[in-house]
Amino acid sequence: MEASAKVGSIFVYPIKSCKGISVAQAPLTPTGFRWDRQWIVVNHKGRAYTQRNESKLALVQVELPNEAFSEGWEPTMSSYMAIRAPGMDVLKISLSRPRDVTDGVSVWEWSGSALDEGAEAANWFTNYLGKASRLVRFDADGHNEATLFTTAASQTRPVDPAYARGHKVMFSDQYPFMLLSQESLDALNKLLKEPVPINRFRPNILVEGCEPFSEDLWTEVRISKFTFQGVKLCSRCKIPTINQDTGIAGSEPNDTLMKFRSDKVLLPNRKDQGKNLVCKDNLTEGKGNIVKVGDPVFVLRKISSTAEAAA
Repeated sequence: MEASAKVGSIFVYPIKSCKGISVAQAPLTPTGFRWDRQWIVVNHKGRAYTQRNESKLALVQVELPNEAFSEGWEPTMSSYMAIRAPGMDVLKISLSRPRDVTDGVSVWEWSGSALDEGAEAANWFTNYLGKASRLVRFDADGHNEATLFTTAASQTRPVDPAYARGHKVMFSDQYPFMLLSQESLDALNKLLKEPVPINRFRPNILVEGCEPFSEDLWTEVRISKFTFQGVKLCSRCKIPTINQDTGIAGSEPNDTLMKFRSDKVLLPNRKDQGKNLVCKDNLTEGKGNIVKVGDPVFVLRKISSTAEAAA
């Protein structure tokens, strides 16, 4: 079988709605790439901030150790995530597991507990955003401390069972992976007065070498040795309109997407760009669970038209 495309870039977004990291390879986990959307910034009520209501998050840069994306790597006491933003000192967050737990954390429909990264991180984001904030980490394993009457449990955030029953995410909006093609971005940019970069769309996997928007039709693909199910088109919110270098929102590219990528055209008031994926393989066992830039992409199954695609 001939490859339909190849992986051109891989992006991981450790803190939801903050800048992503372009990496040469990334380990796969059942909730997405390792480190992806593992942290969120929350308000005084525990509700997640995103660029939809705090566009300044677009300017927050996140850096992880290069070895954090190697297979089997585990952090030591000296392993840190470095966080930078305009006018702010560097904030270093230990990658070791925090001890404190915060209850009442919520992201969209989900609520639960999360690991609290402490006062220094809270003060940093409070000062940067100008309102009470805390940085919390998804509690995938369950914390060790328990009260007299209860035992602590790990947190699970399932995806919509109507599309991918049994799969889960950390703090991603919907699904573990989002794929988009360079050709789709190029086709969109030909229609825009001012081209936009790929960071407006925040994909995890950018592929290249296929026809524009062909990823709409892919229902099953193999990347390297891993099989992914294309479960749903990615409907677009306000974030693609936010310039990721300034934090300032405009009307594009969403206005243009509505003209040729809405349900009125594809399926009627949505702006679709990109394909949500889940991995069908058991990622809790074995070695070599890594996707790399340059890996071939094979289309195993596809539909004949976008009208058939779940959106």
